[in-house]
Amino acid sequence: MSATLAADEALARRRAAGERVLSMASGEIGLPVLPGLRERLAAASAENAYGPVAGSPELRAAAAGYWARRGLATDPVQVVAGPGSKSLLYALLLAIGGDVVVPVPGWVSYGAQARLAGAEPVPVPIRPGEGGVPDPGRLREAVSAARRAGRDPRAVVVTVPDNPTGTVAPPGTVRELAEAARELGLTVVSDEIYGDLVYGARGPVPSPARYAPERTVVTTGLTKNLALGGWRTGVARLPDGAAGRELHGRLVSVASQIWSSPPAPVQSAAAYAFGEPPEVTARVAASRRLHETVAGAVAGHVAATGAVLAPVTATCYLYPDFAPLRDRLAGAHGVRDGDGVARFLGERHGVGVLPGSAFGEPAGSLRVRLATSRLYGADDEQRLAALAAPDPLALPWIAEAVAWAGDAVADLAAGAGAAGRRF
Repeated sequence: MSATLAADEALARRRAAGERVLSMASGEIGLPVLPGLRERLAAASAENAYGPVAGSPELRAAAAGYWARRGLATDPVQVVAGPGSKSLLYALLLAIGGDVVVPVPGWVSYGAQARLAGAEPVPVPIRPGEGGVPDPGRLREAVSAARRAGRDPRAVVVTVPDNPTGTVAPPGTVRELAEAARELGLTVVSDEIYGDLVYGARGPVPSPARYAPERTVVTTGLTKNLALGGWRTGVARLPDGAAGRELHGRLVSVASQIWSSPPAPVQSAAAYAFGEPPEVTARVAASRRLHETVAGAVAGHVAATGAVLAPVTATCYLYPDFAPLRDRLAGAHGVRDGDGVARFLGERHGVGVLPGSAFGEPAGSLRVRLATSRLYGADDEQRLAALAAPDPLALPWIAEAVAWAGDAVADLAAGAGAAGRRF
């Protein structure tokens, strides 16, 4: 079971039982659907034919334009759409074949999908503060060792920006990764679902497709930038050239056997969104500001405990390491790893987080991931107010949620007993 979905279900059961809980385990973006997208979905609801396996011409053209505006010239024939980028990632692993290099820490489904595809994940640590991209030097070592042992790594997955760390690997590291992949004959699968959620005016993310275009697949969707997780829509940009065309054929064949075609009404709305009209770009910009403000406030509380926390520069995630507090946590609470941190925060304070073990961290790691994307309000009225507020932290429901999280981590660090409980 996906760790994020399992955590969400557990929190929902506790909420249904009358407990007050603060959901910081899931990366679902708690914001309303843009009205213009709802209108287009409703207008297309009569479209009930399967359509092309790779997606409608309108959606593929819109996605190609989306990437072109980010410096990646794209022909619509390079684009394959699917029911969510998560499904596309799995289909790509099936189409590429072989074992898969994954970053540590890395999103909870990468390793699981590799195993489901009959392969094995090859874990490679990231460099400190450069989440989502396996250390290129250690990548070379790991792939060489795997091949000597008779394994067959063919792909490396990267995440730019990163889940779980909320960081963006610098262009130099991404370039090194692309060069290593070329030397090793690996296909790069670049999960860029958070590409529009980089704080400030920093320009496009440093995609590996810029440095190894002949072997990089880029995936994205509307789940994070426009909070459309339940609509399940994603797109993949395949490499140009002979290798890309061959992979395209295999991917479309896999898709034809699994989902046949993406849902037609959702494709219509997605084509409008990928065209990036003013209302869409305005909503994404407002969401990005909100994520930055609230994540920054929670980060301040976490850093005050003495935990190690890399500067969060994108997404809605914090990935602190409580290792500097190891002796204190063990003595005060019997907490010796990230699973213990997650239990403490959940059982004593009603704050749901995920332990680092869900992201491939080794035994004894004191890392956890906190997601701030569900702190924006209990209903659409509150969430819209959060999007529009000059200072979201002044809104009482956000202020309370941030303080709740702050009290929980402070109690963890100080061993203050039950005085900080808020649920």
